[in-house]
Amino acid sequence: MGKPKLDICIVDDEIVVCKRLEQFLTKRKHRVETFVNSDEAVKRIAEKKFDVVVTDIRMDNIDGLEVLRRVVEKGDDTKVIMITGYATIEIAREAQAKGAFDFISKPFKPQELEEVIDKAAKEISVDEET
Repeated sequence: MGKPKLDICIVDDEIVVCKRLEQFLTKRKHRVETFVNSDEAVKRIAEKKFDVVVTDIRMDNIDGLEVLRRVVEKGDDTKVIMITGYATIEIAREAQAKGAFDFISKPFKPQELEEVIDKAAKEISVDEET
């Protein structure tokens, strides 16, 4: 039995981060949508159920904590993984208190994110065949 194929949304205002993670995760057979504009991301999250949302915390317009709030409010069992280059214990605690699945500090290797996504996949019901 292989790993489940996940629908993953990546929200980061750095296009390089989006591209790198998209390439890495699509090679692992996940379906990935990326957004450098957090306004567009929250619109898409409202219309589609993602298994995992990976969001930067610091962004213009809608920040990662607001993205997290909207995902949690929607009520799906979507797991939200927060990433930031400005990691503090306070931000990590706040994000997790508000429902974030996990928290990763930049810079990180794509494999580190994959490990967290694998952990998240074990907690959600994913159809192996899709």
